[in-house]
Amino acid sequence: MDVHEALYTTRMMRRVHPDPIPLDAQARILDAAIRAPNGGNTQRWHFLAVDDQGTKNELAAIYRRCRAQEYADIAAGKLAKPVHDPEAHAETMRRIKTSGDYFTEHFTEIPLLVFVFAIDDHGGANIYPAIWSALLAAHAEGVGGTITTVLRYEAERVMKLLEVPTEEGWDMTAMLALGYPRGRWGVAANRRPVHEVSSRNRWGQDFGVTVASPLWPGEPSR
Repeated sequence: MDVHEALYTTRMMRRVHPDPIPLDAQARILDAAIRAPNGGNTQRWHFLAVDDQGTKNELAAIYRRCRAQEYADIAAGKLAKPVHDPEAHAETMRRIKTSGDYFTEHFTEIPLLVFVFAIDDHGGANIYPAIWSALLAAHAEGVGGTITTVLRYEAERVMKLLEVPTEEGWDMTAMLALGYPRGRWGVAANRRPVHEVSSRNRWGQDFGVTVASPLWPGEPSR
């Protein structure tokens, strides 16, 4: 897969088949993730793969509560405030909620959950490159996925369930839900163009080039 195809067409896949992901594919995904750059090559990260059905069932109940809290915060205006075009943003949020409802309803059917932990990772500079590398590598394997941080509302409960040694300083950054997608890969069409969200030298100054359409026009190979 061409690198630009991977970058342009990797998207969040919340609707996945329950089919298990082979261990060798999982190994390739995480082996790509740990090649990501990180400060001082300290590798202060840990990836915890969960495929045990009983554990997923327990996590599903926690996830439902956390998601309800997140949407209560959104409704209260504490999260997801639009920067541009509130009407379009509202429509986007409606679509995301529908997709999220499906994800929540079928949480126990997701074949693989990967919890990502880090230590002293200010702003996620070390761990998020690894997370994105994992999702790009998953795409190359035909595996879709999504990042969620919803479980932060009950992080202590989740880490206790997963027996994380929190006394060592580990924090839960995110959870990746991985599976073979029911949807199709494709270039995101609902992005504000580069010249509208970029400046040069000073905020608000012209970026210097207009990008009227995606600069990778190819069709995904799968």
